This record gives sequence, C-alpha cells and structure tokens, in this order.
Amino acid sequence: MTQSVPVTHPQPGPEPTPTDARPAPAGRPGSRETRRRRGVGASLLRETAVIVVSALALSWLIKTLLVQAFLIPSGSMHDTLVEGDRVMVSRLVPRVFDLHRGDIVVFKDPDHWLRGYVTPDRGPLGDAMVTALTAVGLMPQDSGEHLIKRVIGLPGDHVSSEGGPGAKVLVNGVPITETAYIEPGSMPSEVPFDVVVPDGKLWVMGDNRQDSADSRAHQGTPGGGFVPVDDVVGTAFATVWPLTRMTWHSNPGDVFAQVPAP
Repeated sequence: MTQSVPVTHPQPGPEPTPTDARPAPAGRPGSRETRRRRGVGASLLRETAVIVVSALALSWLIKTLLVQAFLIPSGSMHDTLVEGDRVMVSRLVPRVFDLHRGDIVVFKDPDHWLRGYVTPDRGPLGDAMVTALTAVGLMPQDSGEHLIKRVIGLPGDHVSSEGGPGAKVLVNGVPITETAYIEPGSMPSEVPFDVVVPDGKLWVMGDNRQDSADSRAHQGTPGGGFVPVDDVVGTAFATVWPLTRMTWHSNPGDVFAQVPAP
C-alpha cells in the first residue's frame, strides 16, 4: 500500500525590494523633495536675474533717450534751483522739440567753464559704484562736467545790456522784465555786454545774476561765451528732490512774448 506524503506549499511573502529602488529620505541629496526645491530655487534665481537686467536696461534707455536726473551743485540758479536739488531733464530737447528763450538747459562744459571744479573723492570702489549707477540712471548725474543755465538768446538773436542798477537785458531791441525767475534783489546784469548769437549757439545766463559765471563771464574765451546747441543735454522740467521743493519748471513765455524774430 502506498503511503501518500503531504506536499507543503510555501506561503507567498513580500517581494524583496532592491536597495537602489528604495526612496531616499526627504531632505537628503537625491531625494525628490530636494530636487524639487533646487528646481524652484533655480527658477526663482533666473526670474530675479531677468527682472533686474530688464529694469536696468529700461532705466538706461529712459536715461539715454527720454529723461535724466541731475544734481544741482551751486547757487548760480537761485531761487529757481538751489544746492542739492535733483532735477529731471528732458532729453527730447533739442533732439525732437525746439529750444525756446527762457528754457532751463543742462549742457556740457563748452570751454573749460568748470576749470575750478573738483570731483569728490569716493575711493576706487565708490567711484566705480557711482559711475555704474549713474550710467544706468539710478543716480543723478554729477554736474562736474555739466552746467545748468537759462536760455536768453537763440541763434541770430541780438542780446545786450548797459549793465548796472536799473539796466534791463534787451533781446532784439526789446527790454525784457525777468522778475518771473531772477533771484529777488538781483539786477539783470551788473556788467555791460552786446552780442549777436552765432548760428548753432546759445546765450545763457543764471537766475542768480550776481553769482553766475555764465555767458557774460566767458566773452574773452575762444568760444566767446556762447554754448553750442549740440552740447545741450536737455531742458530741466521738474525738481523732484527734496520733497519740500518739488515743482514743475514751465517756460516763462510771457517774458519773451514781445521779442521779434532776429
């Protein structure tokens, strides 16, 4: 008689998990959470870099083509502008729009008018930072290479004054009343002059007439005291700092309303 032997079948158990297939603990290098965080960080860094570069490029374009800030370093334009004022200058004039008598213009030093100006010493790092920030328009332009005055004579104009108390400035034979902008107590000119403005040039004067080394003070130079139109950076249209001095600078057209064309 044949005896049957019972067959024992192994019970199914859990499949062994390969060591390299086990998920790494969160927070360790190679974990899914760490890779996700790295991806988010890299994306944020790229977006920040794009925003910063775009903002700098836009600021540079605005400064180059439209508007530029300048710092007023002296009192030659009192009381219209005083030391420390930050003014906004439109670069559309004279490139797009025409200059007018009475405009406040910023222009490059035409003939060593700023010979005595000393550039502040900020050190190599400070100078580099100021240069970079000014280049992109994030700091006002230091006026060390620029001046700011008011246009009194356009190309072809005959501008003159007998000088001294009570003497007015004449433009094309018409005396002008400048109380709208010259500093109270100033006389229109303490020195006599009589000039005809050449083509492509301007005759400029400060509002603080007795404390302004303007066209009158440079008649003996090779440039004759005239400012080339090509040296004009733009026209000042607003003071934006300090807040207590915020104001628009509109053209005083009434002052020159009766002046005929040259």
